Amino acid sequence: MSELRYRVIYGDTDQMGVMYYANYLRLFEAGRNEHLRGLGVTYFKVEQAGFFLPVTHASCRYRKSARYDDLLTLKTKVTSAKGARIHFHYEIFNEKGDLLAEGSTEHAALDKDGRVTRLPEEIVDLLAPGGA
Repeated sequence: MSELRYRVIYGDTDQMGVMYYANYLRLFEAGRNEHLRGLGVTYFKVEQAGFFLPVTHASCRYRKSARYDDLLTLKTKVTSAKGARIHFHYEIFNEKGDLLAEGSTEHAALDKDGRVTRLPEEIVDLLAPGGA
């Protein structure tokens, strides 16, 4: 599991100072990128190897609002990685430790021609829960 800290900026919020709902998905992406980086794999390296990981499903359950200037902690982990599929899980907390949102994304591995393809075993092993 990896952690990313993020301060809510004014541009993330609506007129009421509440973080706009779609920005939670942007945080998920940031968490996913940093999680991979922490494992020694970047999206850039994955793409250079000829693989792309588009989101095929995303979900987010909103429990409490994040507000302007809140310092958030996003926790990211891989819940499964096999074949051509990777599943990530996310939790966002405020400084008090309140769970604000949790969600998941599913990704398919595609080759440069857009065809579903299996990820190399070394990447699957690295991403597998408890791997590397």
